[in-house]
Amino acid sequence: MKKITIYCGSKKGNSGVFEAGARALVQEMIKRDHSLVYGAGRVGLMGVIADEMLAAGKEVLGIIPQKLVDREVAHQGCTELIIVETMRDRKWLMAERGDGFIAMPGGIGTLEELFEIMTLNQLHYIQKPLALYNVNGYFDKLIDFLNHAMESGFLYPEQEEMLIISDDPVDLLDQMAAYQARRPADW
Repeated sequence: MKKITIYCGSKKGNSGVFEAGARALVQEMIKRDHSLVYGAGRVGLMGVIADEMLAAGKEVLGIIPQKLVDREVAHQGCTELIIVETMRDRKWLMAERGDGFIAMPGGIGTLEELFEIMTLNQLHYIQKPLALYNVNGYFDKLIDFLNHAMESGFLYPEQEEMLIISDDPVDLLDQMAAYQARRPADW
């Protein structure tokens, strides 16, 4: 696992703990010589992770739709900046280019990307580790909901088991490195 795709907020959140968590994760990625694939934003947590990686001389692949480039949101310092036509193109290319995925605190776009990767893994379009970086318990209620969905019979236990959850960057990346793809659940 070399290239990690990170999904995170275009805002920094209302507590410095989220930015500190982002920096801690990136520092651990740098120690392990990972590179970053992300949505190419220069703002919010997206900008924080890109700036940290670039300052350490690491590869940063940003993928962004033209519409966001036109709104001057793109991080122009990326090692490689790929401009695509649509958000759908962006998401697929990010899924294709990454060896593993981390969802950090973020908004609706982050959640959409998280669930898309869960679905792609479930259907075996890809078989790559997916993790929730649960900084300050940010995803606790989402985890509760996923448990509820499983208990209600709408989520296979294997789907939930495939999701790596941790608030510690070392543990998170260790679990991702140890990830073993599983056979999809029978319908």
